[in-house]
Amino acid sequence: MSQNDPIAPHGGSLVDLLVTGVEAEGLTQEARNHPQLTVNARELSDLEMLAVGALSPLTGFQNEAEHRSILETMHLTNGLPWTIPVTLSLTEEDVKRVGNASAVSLAAGGGPPLALLEVEEIYKRDREAEAKGVFGTTDLEHPGVKALHDAGDHCLAGRVRVLRLPEHDDFLDYRLTPAQTRAAFRDRGWDRVVGFQTRNPIHRAHEYIQKCALEIVDGLLVHPLVGATKGDDVPAEVRMQCYEALFEGYYPKDRAMVSVFPAAMRYAGPKEAIWHAIARKNYGCTHFIVGRDHAGVGSYYGTYDAQKIFQEFEPEELGITPLMYEHSFWCNRCEGMGSPKTCPHGEADRVSLSGTKVREMLREGTKPPQEFSRPEVAQILIDAMRAQAD
Repeated sequence: MSQNDPIAPHGGSLVDLLVTGVEAEGLTQEARNHPQLTVNARELSDLEMLAVGALSPLTGFQNEAEHRSILETMHLTNGLPWTIPVTLSLTEEDVKRVGNASAVSLAAGGGPPLALLEVEEIYKRDREAEAKGVFGTTDLEHPGVKALHDAGDHCLAGRVRVLRLPEHDDFLDYRLTPAQTRAAFRDRGWDRVVGFQTRNPIHRAHEYIQKCALEIVDGLLVHPLVGATKGDDVPAEVRMQCYEALFEGYYPKDRAMVSVFPAAMRYAGPKEAIWHAIARKNYGCTHFIVGRDHAGVGSYYGTYDAQKIFQEFEPEELGITPLMYEHSFWCNRCEGMGSPKTCPHGEADRVSLSGTKVREMLREGTKPPQEFSRPEVAQILIDAMRAQAD
């Protein structure tokens, strides 16, 4: 982090857990002498986020005291806001493998060690408390609760030192670390930057609220999540094509940029909105867009619950400024985009389509009205659905 950055990382310092040079060589040798654990896709995303400082001030997977504090108070034991525990799951077999070891190596899918974790403690997971505390439900139909249920019965806590980041063969030009996005903002002369979290293609409503936000800041970071999502979410590679098409035709190149966010989705609604905001603060954003049903799924959360939760924190303890937006749409009588705050007309005048209706149109090869979606985006989605059907 530079002294000139307009916003400090959460906790004051940007964490960097990657070891290099002689230390990395020594640690690689040491890792061979310790038990090895294979981490799942969500934990692999968390490991990458920990390594690059996206989860500052965390330096490893969290212990039971932190876990309990987060669920009960939405704060770490040191008083900093934090809403989702970052845990490493262990099965009974894993617990036996770790035994009394002082450290374990972490790997993905039988590959070489990615990190060494210094064992602090192993504790039993209270699934019901975690499900209620993070997701607000114990319903196994909720994808986050289901993932929690499928995870191991125990958690392993400890500081990690990272030998190498997980390997990726996609979006390489867009995989910027928090240090790199902060540098990019400085290079562009952006002091006030708004971040936009998305796991969906960007339609006109999203574009509208992004540009509303851009009117009051220097720059926009569209930061799509590319970690694990639900099976019926639009694949990340298709979404990236949509973002590229939009940026080519409709966004000012000196005021907007795209970078990918390696996190896995929790679908934790309000709690995830806070977690996403804190992470974007670490990436250097001073503002964060919170729309309707942020990080929601099904009908588990109220439409604006993810906005209301910000009222439970003092502005200075979060640091990043949330920008709240209502549902937006094209109004035929206004002849432009608007929201219930700015448009006095009724539903009959608004171009508003359900997600189900849009997917149905795209499957049939029909582009939604251009007031709803840019034609370039619609065509990319139509082509992707055709390819999937073939």
